[in-house]
Amino acid sequence: MHILLVEDDHKAARLLARGLEEEGYAVTVAHSAEEASTHALSRFDMVILDWMMPGKDGVTLCAEWRDTGETLPVLMLTARDTVADRITGLNTGADDYLTKPFVFDELLARVRALLRRVERAQPAALQVGDLMLDLRSRVVARAGAKLDLTPKEYAILELFMKNTGTVVSRQQLAEHVWHADLIAIDNLMDVHIKNLRRKVDAPGQPALIATVRGRGFRLALPEHQGA
Repeated sequence: MHILLVEDDHKAARLLARGLEEEGYAVTVAHSAEEASTHALSRFDMVILDWMMPGKDGVTLCAEWRDTGETLPVLMLTARDTVADRITGLNTGADDYLTKPFVFDELLARVRALLRRVERAQPAALQVGDLMLDLRSRVVARAGAKLDLTPKEYAILELFMKNTGTVVSRQQLAEHVWHADLIAIDNLMDVHIKNLRRKVDAPGQPALIATVRGRGFRLALPEHQGA
């Protein structure tokens, strides 16, 4: 599970990210609403969002997301603890509200509760043509034949299939799969994409993974590749 943590306090963000990562979550940190807006929310399973930040605050950012139809779970963090403040946070689209100061175990319990809702809402499997990816068992098959993918190959394919027909940029792949900047893993990415293609688009099968020159990659049925 991948969490976007939006917190302007660098020390607090570092401690929270470390704690969540030790619990097995992938965490991307943004230190402002503006920085958070540079990330594609489709990469994440939930957001932990601080209310009080310089510039645009968390309530405004959350309201903007909801106005666009975004349904990603949001846990709001704030030192504002009146009933009116909690109502404001929830009415602008936050799914849960945690008042500072808090103990990490309480935040972790709320994160787990929100992510359980995400898991229940997710489809059991993704399918494009004869390619199937089971999100629960992590089994991948094409035309009924099981594909033996590495964890990185699985993560790449899952991202492609969740964005079927849409171009996935190299930067998105770097952040989602490696949680790193593109420049650090650019060549490594090419190796994994080549190996994934060899398994998914075996000889004699229609190619599903296409390179979109200058933009990234797109997974789609052959008749939709030029769309």
